[in-house]
Amino acid sequence: MNPLFIIFLIFIFIIVFASFFLVKQQSAAVIERFGKFNAIRQSGLRFKIPLVDRVAGRLSLKIQQLDVIIETKTLDDVFVKLKVSVQYKVIYDKVYDAFYKLDYPHDQITSYVFDVVRAEVPKMKLDDVFVKKDDVAIAVKTELNDAMSDYGFDIIKTLVTDIDPDAQVKEAMNRINAADREKTAAQYEGDAQRILIVERAKAEAESKRLQGQGIADQRREIARGLEESMVVLNRAGINSQEASALIVVTQHYDTLQAIGADTNSNLILLPNNPNEASSMLNDMVASFAATNQIGESMKAIKPKKK
Repeated sequence: MNPLFIIFLIFIFIIVFASFFLVKQQSAAVIERFGKFNAIRQSGLRFKIPLVDRVAGRLSLKIQQLDVIIETKTLDDVFVKLKVSVQYKVIYDKVYDAFYKLDYPHDQITSYVFDVVRAEVPKMKLDDVFVKKDDVAIAVKTELNDAMSDYGFDIIKTLVTDIDPDAQVKEAMNRINAADREKTAAQYEGDAQRILIVERAKAEAESKRLQGQGIADQRREIARGLEESMVVLNRAGINSQEASALIVVTQHYDTLQAIGADTNSNLILLPNNPNEASSMLNDMVASFAATNQIGESMKAIKPKKK
């Protein structure tokens, strides 16, 4: 085979191979002819003239994100770092502008973010920065859209994703927060103790009332029982003095029996033998009789004085 023919075939293969190129999905290729812009090719298998056209560059049409960290000062002189996330993409119909008008779009976007944030945040106090972070994000998005649309970029979303004050400021804020929470907790504890004391006092008052009512009922029943006993004893021929003495002695023995029923009791009542009880009964009857005699004598003396 002729060597020249082989060289010709290789040359043809190279030319054919160089004439086709691939453009990936969600991307665009910029074609230049002799160094001048010629066309934009979208995704798929594309053709170009070998040695005349060349792929000058490729641009992604996907949504991209750029995180910008800015340090600035608030209205109350607190230094704070903000992290602003900018989501953007190349406009489909403005690939030419995006490729030729800007060499470093990231730097351009970063500059605008710095400019807007450092213009907005110094107007706010630190607490307002946390509350109105969405307002800062909207201001950044509006400014970027106005500026970057001319360069072929569309700003999809801007987010203030982090607000980081100075370490000493954060510590002070945490102390203030902790103090407020302790104050609230103390108030709640005080209210709970006050309610507990009031309810306990009410319960104790109710208990005392019921206890007093119970004692009154008990004494009323005891009095009724004594009255009935006196009636029965009088019917049996026992006078009131002897009946009273008998009841006292009976209660004395009932008390001794109740004390003896408790095995852990160490109480001793004196006197506690039968002779002493009998003597106590006789003394009580004698005292009642003496009292009656004195009463009769007093009644007899009073008329003589008149």
